[in-house]
Amino acid sequence: MAKSIKDLKKNINYVFSDIIETCYIIDATTGNSETAKTDAIITEAIANFDTLITKVNANKVADKKAHFKAINSELEEKVNALIAKVNAIA
Repeated sequence: MAKSIKDLKKNINYVFSDIIETCYIIDATTGNSETAKTDAIITEAIANFDTLITKVNANKVADKKAHFKAINSELEEKVNALIAKVNAIA
């Protein structure tokens, strides 16, 4: 769990960037035979990134601790789902 909002944003950026990079590596090593699948994963990763960053930047939150804990849980859930999709391709 991130210790600050700045760390949480860095974590979100890092994990989704890593998933996108992995998709590009898969494309390069398979001769682009999996491009449709990796493009779908990249699109989903970008959408998840946007959603989570929007939630992190929300100003009017009643319970900040619970809010950020929920974001961390959602991040873990979404990343695990994307990793499972990447592993299914690789």
